[in-house]
Amino acid sequence: MSKTAVVYWSMTGNTESMAKAVAEGAGANAELFNVSDFDKSRVDEFDAFALGCPAMGDEVLEDGEFEPFFEAVKDKLAGKKVALFGSYGWGDGQWMRDWEKSCNDAGITLATSSVICNDAPGEDELEQCRALGASLN
Repeated sequence: MSKTAVVYWSMTGNTESMAKAVAEGAGANAELFNVSDFDKSRVDEFDAFALGCPAMGDEVLEDGEFEPFFEAVKDKLAGKKVALFGSYGWGDGQWMRDWEKSCNDAGITLATSSVICNDAPGEDELEQCRALGASLN
């Protein structure tokens, strides 16, 4: 069974709720981290990563903490199981498509389809998050 890190950033709590569901789906070998609490030197300790960030501004990753974290670790994620999730309040999910492309460009193969939801996740979205987490085992 894989050791999974669920690393997220959340302003309103929507992406945090999704992260908790992802960790639940990933099971006992999952560790949940707010991005500010994850030590980048620990990347090699994990077989899988679920990364969560909401859309910000003009449909981009949050640029104060999450985007710098992702840029710092993305080269170490190739060869690991990786999945993406996040919430948005406007737009059509372009931030997620751009993030998926950034992963692809860095040689990261996503383990499953990304999960996005508009505003607070409902039970359907939370179940999708649990399935995303389970796919990383």
